[in-house]
Amino acid sequence: MSDTVESLALDLTKVQTGLDAFFLLFAGAAVFLMQAGFAMLCAGSVRQKNVKNIMLKNLLDACGGALGFFFCGNAIAYGGYAGDSEDPKIKFIGDDGFLLFDLENGAAWIGWFFQFAFAATAATIVAGTVAERCKMSAYLCYSVFLTAFVYPVVVRSTWSPDGFLSAFNTQELFMEQGVIDFAGSGVVHLTGGITALIAAIILGPRKGRFYDENGNKLEKPKEMPGHSTALQVLGTFILWFGWYGFNPGSALVATGSADVIGLCAVTTTVAAASGAVSAMFTDTIIELLQSGEVSYDPTMAMNGCLGGLVAVTAGCSVYEPWVAVIIGVIAGWVYFLFSKFLVFIRVDDAVDAIPVHFANGIWGVIAVGLFAKPEFMTAAAYEVNHVGWFYNLEDPRLLIIQLIQIAFIIAWVSATMIPFFVLLRCLGLFRVDPLEEEVGLDISHHRGAAYNLEGPEKGAVDELQMQRESKHGRGYQLAEPQQFQPQQQQMMPPTNAPPTMYEMPSAPLPQSSGAVYGNTQSGGFQNDGNSQMGNSQMMRGNGGEFNDGFGQNSGNGQMMGNPGGQGAYGGSMSRSNSFNGGGDGYTSSGDQSA
Repeated sequence: MSDTVESLALDLTKVQTGLDAFFLLFAGAAVFLMQAGFAMLCAGSVRQKNVKNIMLKNLLDACGGALGFFFCGNAIAYGGYAGDSEDPKIKFIGDDGFLLFDLENGAAWIGWFFQFAFAATAATIVAGTVAERCKMSAYLCYSVFLTAFVYPVVVRSTWSPDGFLSAFNTQELFMEQGVIDFAGSGVVHLTGGITALIAAIILGPRKGRFYDENGNKLEKPKEMPGHSTALQVLGTFILWFGWYGFNPGSALVATGSADVIGLCAVTTTVAAASGAVSAMFTDTIIELLQSGEVSYDPTMAMNGCLGGLVAVTAGCSVYEPWVAVIIGVIAGWVYFLFSKFLVFIRVDDAVDAIPVHFANGIWGVIAVGLFAKPEFMTAAAYEVNHVGWFYNLEDPRLLIIQLIQIAFIIAWVSATMIPFFVLLRCLGLFRVDPLEEEVGLDISHHRGAAYNLEGPEKGAVDELQMQRESKHGRGYQLAEPQQFQPQQQQMMPPTNAPPTMYEMPSAPLPQSSGAVYGNTQSGGFQNDGNSQMGNSQMMRGNGGEFNDGFGQNSGNGQMMGNPGGQGAYGGSMSRSNSFNGGGDGYTSSGDQSA
């Protein structure tokens, strides 16, 4: 009997271990999918000439993050556990476990995978900020350096059992509590955000953004909008989805954590929604007060949503749901104000990653010190020696701990990344050549543009048209292939302008019959639609009537729907705009060929 019970207990343990491993696999995969979200968001936010470059950088972020965290990042973050030593001492940097030599089972391996996904997220935050002017070599160097050394030290301080700020320190808790950063508002987003800010300042703005060609300040910064709002929205949705691995997944185990996982999912959702609404409608209301006009900026909604997600990440397991709504609303305001502030001080952030991750990373860490609820702290395995300030106004120590974490992250990242970026700039490895920047990094660095919009050859289309006509008759008409053309401003001719303003037909027109010969022009504009597939139109003119080339009669003529001849011919369309100099005649667009 006892053997049976032991066997069942062993089987149950295996099931539990497998379930927890699968939970981390799903959560880590969702976090890793955020790389695709960042790629789409960044691609949509840059100009068309730099899409290849930013997409490749996002891909290489994942590659550099994986290798950096494999070789030494994980060892620095979690190696050298003091509890295994006869003389336990807290270590600032781990000193064993390089190349994962100390990982021996599935639970440890899946733990590394989950942590790698977080490291890659921290690295890719910077990609959008330095887009359109950063060299590929500099980006690769920074990505590996951040994930292999800078970020792991921050992880160790907060999440390792040996971290001096860690709430899970097995030796001594910092100020009897330790910092609460459940899923990484500080560890991941503030680290990536302050790195992005440093990089943007040292690298400088994009050409023409704040200064003219002579280096003089522009009175008003030049807008450089992204080329695809669709990609930006897609990226935002993918990131939002990935956050359900980021926040609920930080429970690390599925068994026994249902309450924490469920609460994290709820707080994550409402913070994102309230952040989006807050940022967009704040921008709309301010515009209404300033100009009297109302518009709705999707960029504000998208980045407000992401700001709300960043802000709720630190305390998603210790907030009441209504608190998460407040945090999201404030996050939208933080994003809006800090985005305007960056433009004011002329720091160029191509995708507004700094307001989203740096500013709201700080707000997220602070919010825990204000709103952490004692009961939820216990459920999330935190000590409850100090709680959110609003739950005990006489004890602000948790808030002080949170502020110390912010100061440590900013100080550490600044001390390492400022010299690193300055060195890259001094070596000429940081910024691309001005001409390459002007042409675009896709052509100058990646062998061509991202989009191939070349249509079929005109001769081939005409040949196919002739083949189809031979089978179906002259009334058959292919759709004309659409060629991409850059948008240009065109002057539209006024509808009631006198005929002398426009080019006249070279041949004299009959004065009585009003007959028209196709392919005549009115002001250089041709009408392709009056005569197609055997359904032409008639125009009746009364002495000197004028058709302005857009299907409108500027005189007293009337449009009549009398059927005409065939309008299709030889693979093209009949063009029949004309000047009618006749008397009381008819102008027919049918049965003509251009």
